[in-house]
Amino acid sequence: MKCVLLGTLILLSCAAHAQDQGRALLHRAVHCLAAKNFLPPSKAKEGTFGYLLDEKSYPGKKMLYVVEYLNPSRPDGFVFTIFVTDHDGRQDFNIQNNARFALSKDADAGVSFASPPLGGTWTREHLVSAIRQIEKQQRFTISTKGLLSVDSSISCEAYTDPQPKPATK
Repeated sequence: MKCVLLGTLILLSCAAHAQDQGRALLHRAVHCLAAKNFLPPSKAKEGTFGYLLDEKSYPGKKMLYVVEYLNPSRPDGFVFTIFVTDHDGRQDFNIQNNARFALSKDADAGVSFASPPLGGTWTREHLVSAIRQIEKQQRFTISTKGLLSVDSSISCEAYTDPQPKPATK
């Protein structure tokens, strides 16, 4: 009986630790979304978010899908694709896609996009799948205060960043 109780406590502890790590990852990603001006302007003191960590679609890479809900009671908002790389005790968050979405029974697979996301059919299908999975999970409230404060343990990049000009000969 003691072994069963100990095993249960260990499993619950591991699950809580994983959730804490996921929440920290989400908070860092939201920081980068704010720093790169991907979050819509708002006077709200907090935002509602969900996330999904995907480590299978790109072997050897971590991809984080983040959803920002525009209204916590409605299933619409923005979805973002962010690659996360760990190196030298730092994390790099590279924002690679974003799209405005709404859940709709009339839409293909139940998700419609206000404008198509970057990429083709494969990307769209993965975004739809991620949104549907995030919808079934816990939502997190993140304070907007301090989102733009500097966090030296992470770096933020985005596909919208200016690209270096090629050297001329």
